[in-house]
Amino acid sequence: MHTPYRILFVCLGNICRSPLAEGVFAHLVRASGLDVRFEVDSAGTGAWHVGEPPDPRSAAVAKRHGIQLEGAARQAGAADFSEFDLILAMDADNYRELEELRESVGTPRAELALLRDFDPEARDDRSVPDPYYGGDDGFDRVFEIVHRSCVALLASLDPMEGR
Repeated sequence: MHTPYRILFVCLGNICRSPLAEGVFAHLVRASGLDVRFEVDSAGTGAWHVGEPPDPRSAAVAKRHGIQLEGAARQAGAADFSEFDLILAMDADNYRELEELRESVGTPRAELALLRDFDPEARDDRSVPDPYYGGDDGFDRVFEIVHRSCVALLASLDPMEGR
């Protein structure tokens, strides 16, 4: 039996972008029959929303695409760098905060990257924009970015998926 590859998606509050990325990636994994190969989770760099469900607007855009968002917000911690193989930040600020956490870990297991490092359409701006203070169209845009990035991420982790 092989150990699943563990991925953690991280945004600021863990109610908009990172639960959406977790849900999209989990959906893609299930659709590809790769459930046993991956485990996914999400977290936030801040603690404001700990215990809360995903933002209703993230849940709505996911539902329109046949994806159910589950779970409750939690804050990322230093232990995540020992428990996960890959931690993906949604933006540069999240990345910097995660780098600081990572420095507190002796020998971190997890690699750290930006989700949009996998986005074939990303240019100079590698951040997934935070839609929290905007309208519903921002959540649609974030879904497109997250979906495109997650498809490419899965293909990079499972080369047979790219065929």
